[in-house]
Amino acid sequence: METIELQQNKQGFRVRGAGQALYRYGAVITILVVIAFFSIANDHFFTYANLSDILKSISIVTFLALGVTFSLVVDGFDVSVGSTTSLAVIAAASALVIHRQELFVAVLVPLSCGAAVGLLNAFLAVKLRLPDLLATLAVMYVVNGIQQTYSKGYSIYEGMPATVGHQTGKFIPSFKWIGQGEWFGIPMPVLLMVLFVALSHLFLEYTTYGRRMYMVGGNPEAANLFGIPVERYRVFAYVVSGLLASVGGIVLASRIGTGQVSAGAPLLMDSVAAAYIGYALFGEKRPSVLGTLLGSILIGVLLNGLTMMNVPYFAQDIVKGGILILALTFSFLRKDSARMKS
Repeated sequence: METIELQQNKQGFRVRGAGQALYRYGAVITILVVIAFFSIANDHFFTYANLSDILKSISIVTFLALGVTFSLVVDGFDVSVGSTTSLAVIAAASALVIHRQELFVAVLVPLSCGAAVGLLNAFLAVKLRLPDLLATLAVMYVVNGIQQTYSKGYSIYEGMPATVGHQTGKFIPSFKWIGQGEWFGIPMPVLLMVLFVALSHLFLEYTTYGRRMYMVGGNPEAANLFGIPVERYRVFAYVVSGLLASVGGIVLASRIGTGQVSAGAPLLMDSVAAAYIGYALFGEKRPSVLGTLLGSILIGVLLNGLTMMNVPYFAQDIVKGGILILALTFSFLRKDSARMKS
């Protein structure tokens, strides 16, 4: 009898261990399954050229998703990142084409716009204590209106007609290199993405300020009792979110070589999805920079694979949403029976 009970206990441990592994690594497993499926379905999917295209396409989404992640760390939620990216695209293009500025100004102006949007979000959500979702939603509409009003609803491009003659400014090579150049054969957007992901991960996981931000998001009352300036950290998170969205806008403008109106709007939901996949990663139920990167990879792989399979664009969101639900279900699944036994 003791031997039978011992075997049953071992089997129970194995089952619980397998379930726990599925719970912790569900999002990673989903990504691997999706990559394997598309590799089998299309011979050209798992090639260097295609994988490079995927990484370049997800780099911009990752910048926005990192911004959302920073807001989630302090228990906020920034949905204005898409409009902030659009504003950065228009600001960079305007500095180059209309005002004929050099690289420094073409980068500084969009970053300043992003910081200003972050401060506005912080003022509404932190100082006025409006709900984060509603505050940043309102800012999203305001910022979108600003960039469309400034551009009069038109894209900004080289040789565009003006009130007198044509604009003589252009997208200078040094600016284009940000989104189109390579360094040792690696696309610059991918290098920048890796750099910002690494810096964000190190900051949040291994610095005192990062751990304090997690404490602010997890229990603001306890953080306040420990003497942590909760409001300052929340303001900081929103400013960083705005800056990261602006970096995404700079890379986007450099990559397409024009200042397209509302160029960042379609990226909002992908960035939010990537951030929440990161939130669910490893079953920790906490924002994760590495998880956000994996979420961006999942979204990018899905879009690329569905396009290569000639799935209509209007049906891609259905498949993408289903895979997202699957990944989140694996990650958020609670072992109620295990809890009851314990």
